[in-house]
Amino acid sequence: MYDWVVLGDWVEIAVRWLHVTTAVAWIGSSFYFIALDLGLRKTPSLPPLAYGEEWQVHGGGFYHIQKYLVAPEMMPDHLTWFKWESYATWLSGFSMLVLVYYLGSNLFLIDPEVMDLTPWQAIGISMGSLAFGWIAYDLICKSRFGDDNTRLMIGLYVILVCMAWGYVHVFSGRAAMLHLGAFTASIMTANVFFIIMPNQRIVVADLKAGRTPDPKYGKIAKQRSTHNNYLTLPVLFLMLSNHYPLVFATQYNWIIASLVFLMGVTIRHWFNSKHARKGSPHWTWFLTALLFLIIAWLSTAPMRLPPEEAALDGAALTYASADGFDDVVSIVQGRCSMCHAAEPGYDGIYYAPKGVVLETPSQIAHQAQRIYMQAGITHAMPPANLSFIEPEERAAIVKWFRAAGHSGQDS
Repeated sequence: MYDWVVLGDWVEIAVRWLHVTTAVAWIGSSFYFIALDLGLRKTPSLPPLAYGEEWQVHGGGFYHIQKYLVAPEMMPDHLTWFKWESYATWLSGFSMLVLVYYLGSNLFLIDPEVMDLTPWQAIGISMGSLAFGWIAYDLICKSRFGDDNTRLMIGLYVILVCMAWGYVHVFSGRAAMLHLGAFTASIMTANVFFIIMPNQRIVVADLKAGRTPDPKYGKIAKQRSTHNNYLTLPVLFLMLSNHYPLVFATQYNWIIASLVFLMGVTIRHWFNSKHARKGSPHWTWFLTALLFLIIAWLSTAPMRLPPEEAALDGAALTYASADGFDDVVSIVQGRCSMCHAAEPGYDGIYYAPKGVVLETPSQIAHQAQRIYMQAGITHAMPPANLSFIEPEERAAIVKWFRAAGHSGQDS
């Protein structure tokens, strides 16, 4: 019988691959068009109604690009719309959220030491927070407060800081950072779906009908596009954060996330200034480096590791009761716990990799599927087999996991 745990992992791999691919496409096109827009030049040779132009060379050819704020003299029959990169990135990202954090809520989403939630409560809070983010942001943008873009950006930053603080007081540290990224990315994609694309369709329809478009639609779309520009880099950082306990498992993780948003602004300001040919504000790199050093210092605060004895219930109780569990505990404690410990004893390892602690039977039972995948059917752990785990010991792990009768059904 095919191992459904393996199949589940391959589904995750496929969705993650799709997510990264579409994100590269979306971020790439976003960066390109921001740079293009800022680099446009006005020349005497511009056609009537043209706003600016840019010459570029790439791939052995030359490109001559012109921008029109209103319709050119002849409206083209074919227009390329840049939208599916954004939509596909959000849809694949939400699919990852479901596969990893919703289906594995007891392992990745919920931390009873932070807030004792049932899976459905945690999932409800998760989905509700994403919807709240877009609704609150959109209402603020459409209010008088949103008339001043600088004031609006500061207000948005305050909201993000509050959400960072809120998430770490509801979810596990890893889930909190991931959710802050999803919260921000949801706003970005909603900007494209609900504001930028509809406004562009209105303008195109007016131009094709020979009507003069209302300039407010372009102004609104430009504002939302600018917000997306400055939010991109922090979202990338937060999506990578789940690989690094120094980001998600420390006492000041929400402050670290808040400072990352400031770094996103300073880095993008340098690129935007460079592309607009307004010089190179090198002070932004100094400030970015300073913020990064502060983040590194904050990460030295005590780790927020899982409690030593999490309650044995659900799937964890099944694994702890399965034949061979005592043997697996001995194997893991002898081959894995020198690194996966609250205070690792292996030279060069200063904190448990990915925040996974495997010192007690309870902790081992809760990480059953990870142990099975990493040290049972694959040889991913220990790295380079530094603790010399034997083939017979790997076979014992596989036999124990499958004996529990939850091959692919836990989480």
